[in-house]
Amino acid sequence: MNSIPGFARHQAPALRRFAGPADLHLHSNHSDGTDTPADVIRRAYEHGVRTVALTDHDRTSGWGEAGDSAVALGMTFLPGIELSAKHGPCTLHILGYLFDPENRALQDEAARIRLDRKHRAERIVRNISKDYDLGWADVVAQSNPGATVGRPHIADALVARGIVQTRSEAFESILAETHQYYEALYAPETETAVRLITEAGESQSSPIPRHRAPTG
Repeated sequence: MNSIPGFARHQAPALRRFAGPADLHLHSNHSDGTDTPADVIRRAYEHGVRTVALTDHDRTSGWGEAGDSAVALGMTFLPGIELSAKHGPCTLHILGYLFDPENRALQDEAARIRLDRKHRAERIVRNISKDYDLGWADVVAQSNPGATVGRPHIADALVARGIVQTRSEAFESILAETHQYYEALYAPETETAVRLITEAGESQSSPIPRHRAPTG
């Protein structure tokens, strides 16, 4: 079905059983999380979670590492994604599970979103730099190689530069969607996102709207 390391052997247990407690919405440092996929799974296990899903933003690159960690710990692992989408003036994040990570249409759309997320982050940093001592290098320093650079990394850079005290403060002020520095992110229409996930998974995938927020 695909060549991502460990995908087949990790997917099968997920289809056989679901051991609880469960957390089906976890992020790693492949998107906007702070821990490696293996560490995310390990920490979930230490907190008593027994069924896990890695759902990084718009990418599936952490599946192999997360799945290996889950299997080693005797956990149930569901490979997933949190795909960006839009509906009118709102953004939605669609959770999808158990689809083919090599489906070309889905991966092409996810790559387009990731590329624009980076370009959008660059635009936001340029806006901020007009009023604050913040550069692109500051943001890159807060991300991991290969990760999708986004607003959380800008928030961390703002904290590191002493411009704000916490990530939350950054999002409530300088990075707020109502602020002059804000830039919109490309995302497919909700119907398109759901179709891409469904077609990539045939009868196995499950697209679920996660949350919505007004866009600026």
